[in-house]
Amino acid sequence: MIKQDLLLRSVVPAWVLAAGAVFLSPVAWATGVVYGVALVLLTEWGLRRSGRPAFGPADWITFARALLVGCAAELIAEGGFPVGWLAGLAGVALLLDGLDGQVARRTGTASEFGARFDMEVDAFLILLLCIQVSHTLGLWVLAIGLMRYAFVAASWALPWLTAPLYPSMARKTVAAVQGVVLVVAASELLPVAVSSALVGVALGSLVWSFGRDVVWLARHRTPGVVVELTRVSLRRPVWRGHNQAA
Repeated sequence: MIKQDLLLRSVVPAWVLAAGAVFLSPVAWATGVVYGVALVLLTEWGLRRSGRPAFGPADWITFARALLVGCAAELIAEGGFPVGWLAGLAGVALLLDGLDGQVARRTGTASEFGARFDMEVDAFLILLLCIQVSHTLGLWVLAIGLMRYAFVAASWALPWLTAPLYPSMARKTVAAVQGVVLVVAASELLPVAVSSALVGVALGSLVWSFGRDVVWLARHRTPGVVVELTRVSLRRPVWRGHNQAA
């Protein structure tokens, strides 16, 4: 079962990404290859660290979303393509975002690995959309896609940032807004001024959301918790719920 699972995760991305790259430039082809290899290696590493033997039903849905994100990466690396293609791929990936969670809960297969896998796919998709939108609106758009990665980097120096956050509908709403606004901006259906305003509002809401959570974490940290979190992080990553798309 384990070997079959790994074989399928190796063959499927190679076939999907390479098939798309046949019609693209060498740069796009190389992007697809690197992405496919990274996807297989990182998922295998994550499974081993979590002690799970293979993907669950929800993980395969997330894996399918990851393949769509890989195709989007190829299109962005290619450039000059109809923007509707990228918007379509990203839109489907975002629509499927809630499905894997529902399947995990209904099948009783929810796991830390699945949550992290889903989060990483979402975060990378948002970053890709920011790269595409920045071509027309400016490099400031990249702040949306890089904010989550900057937060993770900051948590290496400040372990208390890895503490679990309280459930928040506002946080989920802000995260969902990022994806929707960026897909609309990437489609270039709206005037540049309107897209800039929408993305600016999305960025402002994200800064507010991150800022609110950082303040909350700072107020509720204790020396004992920080030490314990640090010890746990040496064994496995403590996953928390703040990112652009979850």
